[in-house]
Amino acid sequence: MWVHAPAGYGKTAIAGTISKILEETVGLDFCPLGATFFFWRASPERNSPTRFIITIAYQLAMSIPELKPHIQSAVNRNPMLLRKALEVQLVKLIVEPFKALGELEDIPNRLVIIDGLDECINSGHDSLVEKKYAEDQEKVQVRVLELIHALQSHHLPLSFLILSRPELWIKQHIESRSFTNLVEVVDLYAVGDHMKDAENYIRVELSRIAENIQDEEWPTEDIVHGFVQRTNGHMLYASTVIRHIDNQYDDPRESLRNILESSSKPNSDLAHSTAFSSLHELYRQIMRSCSESHRSLMVEALEDIIVTRTLLEGVVDIHRALDMLDSLSGQAPGSRIKAIRSLHAVIRVSTDHWNDFFYPLLLHGIFDELSTLVGFRRRQA
Repeated sequence: MWVHAPAGYGKTAIAGTISKILEETVGLDFCPLGATFFFWRASPERNSPTRFIITIAYQLAMSIPELKPHIQSAVNRNPMLLRKALEVQLVKLIVEPFKALGELEDIPNRLVIIDGLDECINSGHDSLVEKKYAEDQEKVQVRVLELIHALQSHHLPLSFLILSRPELWIKQHIESRSFTNLVEVVDLYAVGDHMKDAENYIRVELSRIAENIQDEEWPTEDIVHGFVQRTNGHMLYASTVIRHIDNQYDDPRESLRNILESSSKPNSDLAHSTAFSSLHELYRQIMRSCSESHRSLMVEALEDIIVTRTLLEGVVDIHRALDMLDSLSGQAPGSRIKAIRSLHAVIRVSTDHWNDFFYPLLLHGIFDELSTLVGFRRRQA
């Protein structure tokens, strides 16, 4: 099954919820969840298909214990398998171990969840994937689909749930002759009541924030209604606003009022707007929310993060880098980190659990694009 929707419509939340439900299923003598893989463009470990097959194989070995000795044996015989082409890994680490079990009809079916296929951009220059795929993210994403199709062709006891944005090349490949009879397509945007979903989310989150600030009269119905109308049913807009106003430094009531009273009107078809104009305006408002005294330094720090992220493939001790720039420019240590704290709704600096480096996670790819525009800095100069 392929589930697609524009950014911010809860695809990853759906994948996570299904995964949790299957993991917690009781009354069965097996776990119906076979494996999961969540692509993410901001993570150097998850924006490439390099670890796709070995991760799936490892998780299948955990969920189907009978597979484990066969997978271990394959790696023991040839440790270089972990550096082979993905197609070779697929055969040696998944297909052949399954075939070694004999009659596959007796093995219960497992679900493999693959989220964020459009986030597979293969940005690492040292990727193990062949150069021709490293040069074109469209080809890389189609290649992942071909790997899934190859697994399907071996009639293994596996089903696949793929979630992504409705990118044209993904849609065309899934609608091709080789795929069309195998895949059920669900347009998440075409189902459900998005305005009601946004309203429910907003009411819950604003109530939580109101409890924290001990204001029983906030939010009013007019505030909730205005917020819901501004989202136009777009959950990414709603969740970004909530993250922006939910912080210990500013009054959430004033922060929300500033957004709702802005002159910008919501796009009449935000979900299918290629420019995401309303979201871009929201991001500009968030950037403008930085105090005047810190704004210039905030823009400098943001530029430093983007340049460092680009040149060093996203993995860098960003805290040390910004502290060093503070020192070189005569600023007090921590000045740049302090300057970007107002951007917490759209950018996060956190620890990557794969290693000891720090790297910035721009939560939304479209904010990444917007933040590189020199127009913001020129307008604010």
